[in-house]
Amino acid sequence: MWSGDMKPLVVGIGGTGRPGSTTDKALALALRGATEAGARTRLFDAGTLGVLPLFQPQHKERDETTSELLDALARADGVLLASPSYHGGVSGLVKNALDYLEDLRDDPRPYLDGRAVGCVVTAAGWQSAGTTLCALRSIVHALRGWPTPLGVALNTTEHPLDRAGPGTGDRFETQLLTVGRQVTTFAQAFGRSSGAMAGVTG
Repeated sequence: MWSGDMKPLVVGIGGTGRPGSTTDKALALALRGATEAGARTRLFDAGTLGVLPLFQPQHKERDETTSELLDALARADGVLLASPSYHGGVSGLVKNALDYLEDLRDDPRPYLDGRAVGCVVTAAGWQSAGTTLCALRSIVHALRGWPTPLGVALNTTEHPLDRAGPGTGDRFETQLLTVGRQVTTFAQAFGRSSGAMAGVTG
């Protein structure tokens, strides 16, 4: 947990594995927003998520990549999730990674407890984008995380990030940067609050 003496850690999870995909671009922008707000970031993209074994709770062995993911999430002060919508739901890559959070159930901060989580969804249509964003936010609630006030849904048929770039004023870029900043701002506020409470009770 961040205590105010160093930058908070924001972990990004998601992508599609297709070079230049809208989901990859969106997650990169959200992480940039977190960095600009003062966070350290760590990315687990689709290339990494794709080598994770299928989560099976009865199997307790964890390979190096899975252990790195779990260690990063245990230390994270905030999380950014970006998933494409496949047939109205979260991608298997992202859901499989989140299923591994069951390993953290007995941690001092179980699952995503006390962490702000920014949610980003891409889809070829608004209906699927909306339902998947709601589903992703519900998953975060189930993991005891706090979804940020802003969640971002992108309709890929409108090529939403083609005009994005510094100084362009692109509204989708602005939204994604805002999500990253909200995650970081919450982590900073929570860290200061926890430090103050420790001082009162110490």
